[in-house]
This record gives sequence, structure tokens and C-alpha cells, in this order.
Amino acid sequence: MKRLAVYCGSATPRDPQYMELAWDVGRTLAERGIGVVYGGGRLGLMGAVADGALAAGGEVIGIIPQALVTAEVAHRGLTELHVVEGMHDRKRAFTDLADGFVTLPGGTGTMDELWEALSWAQIGYHEDPVGLLNAAGYYDHLIAFWHKMSEVGFLRPQHEDLLIIADTLDVLLDRMAAHQPSQPIVRMTADDL
Repeated sequence: MKRLAVYCGSATPRDPQYMELAWDVGRTLAERGIGVVYGGGRLGLMGAVADGALAAGGEVIGIIPQALVTAEVAHRGLTELHVVEGMHDRKRAFTDLADGFVTLPGGTGTMDELWEALSWAQIGYHEDPVGLLNAAGYYDHLIAFWHKMSEVGFLRPQHEDLLIIADTLDVLLDRMAAHQPSQPIVRMTADDL
């Protein structure tokens, strides 16, 4: 994995552990020689990921929609900053520039990015690993929901492993590196569906 798209919140939570986590993720990726592709903001977890990677000498590529340049206060100290038309262009750029996706704690925008990366993998638009860093149990309920979708039958058995989950970054990166693509919907027959 040469570059990973990192999805995370642009807010600064009250608990400082989330900002520390984001900084450490950026630093660790840079130390491993993995470039960061992210939302291009300088605030919240987004900014901490970027600053952690930059402080360790890493490559950081920001992708930010024009409408959010001012609202998210675009980070001007990145390796590259791409200003795009809208959110669809942003997510497409993440997919085009990265070799995988890591989701840190975040809100609705982060969830939108995670679910799109998963649905695109399920359909067959990409074969890259999709990781979820469940730091401090933040995503416990989302993980339970993922299992519920499988239990009920809305998530096909061949797609249950699309979401790669770990509580620590090192374990998550190791699991992502071992990722084997599943059979995407575009390669299934009607009997498989």
C-alpha cells in the first residue's frame, strides 16, 4: 500500500484521545512510507492526521470541494491540495489516488465515505482494502450493525470480510496488507444474488 485514504472527522472532540490518535495515525503512516490522502482540512482529526504525517516527513494529499475550502479552512501546508467541484469528485479522487481506506472516528461525512468505499468494493468498482480503526470502542455499535446486516441476509456471505476491523493501527494495517478481494456483484450471476 503506497497511499491510504484516511476518513475522519473535521471536528475536535472534547476528549483529547481522538486528536492524539489522529496525529499518531498520520505519523505512523509516514514512518511506514505510506502516503495520506484525506479531506484537505486543517481542523479537527483531519488536520491532526495531516500534521502528524507531515511532521514525520510523509506525503499528504488533500482533496477538498470548493464549497468547503473556506468552511473547513483548507490546509495550505500539504504536499498537494486538490480543490474539486463537489463531494462526489472528492470521493472519486480518494479512490483514484489511494490503495486502500482507513476510517478513524468521525461523524456523518466520515460515515458517508466509509459506506461508499464499502459499497463500491461490494459492487466491484475497486478491490482495495477498507479498514475501520475501532479506537476506544468508538465503532462498537457500527460493528454490531455490520454483523446484523449479515445475520439478516442483507450482506452476502462473500462480502462479510469487506470491512477489516481492528482496535490498533498496526493490527489494522497488517490485516489490510493481507486483504484478498472478494467476488464483486459485477462478477456474480443472478443465482448468486
